[in-house]
Amino acid sequence: MTTPIADRKSTKYGLSLHTTTPELGLAISNFAGETRSQVWNLGRDLSSYIHQYLVEFIAPQTWANLAFIAVAKGPGGYTGTRIGVVLARTLGQQLNIPVFAISTLAAVAWAEVGKNQQTKALAVEMAAQRGQIFGAIYQPSPHGTELTTLLPDTVFTPEAWQETLANWQSDYQLVEAKVDLAATVTSILELANLEWQQGKRPNWSEALPYYGQHPVDV
Repeated sequence: MTTPIADRKSTKYGLSLHTTTPELGLAISNFAGETRSQVWNLGRDLSSYIHQYLVEFIAPQTWANLAFIAVAKGPGGYTGTRIGVVLARTLGQQLNIPVFAISTLAAVAWAEVGKNQQTKALAVEMAAQRGQIFGAIYQPSPHGTELTTLLPDTVFTPEAWQETLANWQSDYQLVEAKVDLAATVTSILELANLEWQQGKRPNWSEALPYYGQHPVDV
């Protein structure tokens, strides 16, 4: 049975963006069986083509179909992260819809939960500039319906990160955020939807990037 056009137009979707690496990741879903995602390796052309790819990607849905926007807030590359967060904030402001800023590391953890039905804590690490490490620890719920932050995104020296893990009081699995991070754009969307289902409606102005480090070497 074909869905009437009027019903299609009234269906609400979530849209997510991932731009913290040279790749652009986009995902859209109505969380009722219809989900699409795609990744493009745009490199330095990200800022030039992101709007074009976004407009083409959301079709046949329209801006009016969007209930909320989610964006990877970092950690990651400074320029790419800024581009994604600024675009998400702009869309949220113009469309008057909530914007969820989701940690890049949280998305990696959630993807791991989806792959392995993981129930133990997940310690996620990612290489940062100047030999440092971005680290965070998350606890999935027993039924994989929630992700609780035990240790928020933090910049560590390798020694401090190892000490943190050595002193951690509960069992955990170490996950390295290394490649294909833009592919976790679906995890960004799913985590935002969990918050949406909890009744959270963050204003676009609350969506802030997490850089962790100053972009200029010192």
